[in-house]
Amino acid sequence: MRLPYVVEHLSSPILCILKACRTGRDLFQVHSSIIRRGYEQDHFLIAQFISLGAAILPGNILYINSVFNSVSEPNIYLWNIMMKMHCESSSLDDCFLLFRRMRQGPCVVPDKYTFPSCIKACGSAVALWEGRIVHASAIRAGVDTDVFVGSSLIDCYGKCREIDCARKVFDEMHIRNEVSCTAMMVAYINSGDTASATCLFNEMPKKNHVTWNAMIKAFMKLGDMKNAQRIFDLMPLRDEVSYTTLLDGYAKAGDMAAARSLFHDLPQKDLVSWSALISGYVQNGKPYEALKVYSKMCTMNVKPDEFIMVSLMSACSQIGSLDLAKWMESHIRNKSFDPKGSYFAAALVDMNAKCGNMARATLLFETMAKKDLIAYCSMMQGLCIHGQVSKALALFDRMINEGIAPDTVAFTVALTACSQTGLVDNALQLFDLMTRKYSIDPSPDHYACMVNILGKSGKLRAAYQLIQSTSVELHASAWGALLGACKLHGNVELGEVIACKLFEIEPRNAGNYVLLSNIYAEANRWLNVVRLRDRMSEKGVRKVPGVTYLETGA
Repeated sequence: MRLPYVVEHLSSPILCILKACRTGRDLFQVHSSIIRRGYEQDHFLIAQFISLGAAILPGNILYINSVFNSVSEPNIYLWNIMMKMHCESSSLDDCFLLFRRMRQGPCVVPDKYTFPSCIKACGSAVALWEGRIVHASAIRAGVDTDVFVGSSLIDCYGKCREIDCARKVFDEMHIRNEVSCTAMMVAYINSGDTASATCLFNEMPKKNHVTWNAMIKAFMKLGDMKNAQRIFDLMPLRDEVSYTTLLDGYAKAGDMAAARSLFHDLPQKDLVSWSALISGYVQNGKPYEALKVYSKMCTMNVKPDEFIMVSLMSACSQIGSLDLAKWMESHIRNKSFDPKGSYFAAALVDMNAKCGNMARATLLFETMAKKDLIAYCSMMQGLCIHGQVSKALALFDRMINEGIAPDTVAFTVALTACSQTGLVDNALQLFDLMTRKYSIDPSPDHYACMVNILGKSGKLRAAYQLIQSTSVELHASAWGALLGACKLHGNVELGEVIACKLFEIEPRNAGNYVLLSNIYAEANRWLNVVRLRDRMSEKGVRKVPGVTYLETGA
């Protein structure tokens, strides 16, 4: 009988001292006392020590491992604590090493508390093969139908896009609760099957906050804000996550009026909701509104985090004010953030480049302790903005030589650099490198860059054939680039074909009509010019006058 043993330790002085620990130094002193008094094999005390040690010293797993390894025959409770700690903070390989070691240990059998942590780690890493290994172990242990183990398996298979496996686990569960039903519903949502998710949602007898919020997100992904709002209105109780989720949805849909209204209705505004509103304004090209919201947030004594500061730097980039960029850097330091941290560095490079201080952007980039893909892309884009195309392409090569694989954004930046100076051969080499070596499917942006490069160099038919050969649905910028090339090279026939396509894609864009009208005018086809302007009048399409902003020094 172990109960008296536990009660004895609950009142023991060393356990009371352990619970009072707040720093690593405190913990080390208590550990010394445990060793001196011979309590290293006390499972209950060591379990308490490891749990507290993981919280106080989250980055010192080696030390926690050494404490655990000093226990000659740890029980399942100790193993489960270690499994949970490793699954939350270690690599998947380390988790599996510990899992195998536990299974090989004497007199220890994994239980229903062992598997959820392992399965969650597999799902987070999208490791299907490893997840199936843990699933097989759970079956052998006879706990695969447990509600918590089953819910974890459904979540893991859902993240790995194995929806049939997730459904099989769900159907075989003897008991289901709102957690397991929500996990199945989220699996459907992640696989794009919103209809099945909605059916399951409607059938659920009991729903928690996670369930309601997941359904709101599902409709948001479809751009169906009407149904997202309907689900929000049906919620019996709404928390900050519910408001922020819907607010973020309206921001992504471009409806900042609805987002702002929802923000005002929020009973308690936390840091996440402030961040969602600020980033929403930035994403929708309203940097001044973002700065106003931040100013209001500061008056409410809400301390900003890294996400908000990066959003503000993006707002400064959109405004393009050098003075504002300098203030932003100073403000970051005043708020005790480290501007050389990896989270800020790329954003600072981008902000300074777009605000005209390329020397500062270069200095920040070159002094970064570790340059990642985002930092390289920010620097390349800054060089392109300032017309330093050769340096941008050289930086792209340097990035690859340093072992950093380019992604779709990096190739877009590099192709954009080629289009600025008409480097057709370089662009074709990059396009081939992207598809062959890195197996990246070209996006509409990549095709738009290639069409622009080929069109400007006079290869109009080649550009048109490229558009015709792809199954990717191209946006207006690709067709617009080719129409501009038709004007540049005076190709009326192809210009008419491209313009007709643009009239279908964006019938209210006056720029396309004006461009075709200019093509006709340069070919002295004045009758076509008149007819086209009459067509614009009939459709109510008007050219909006251009506006230029200049920043002047004091």
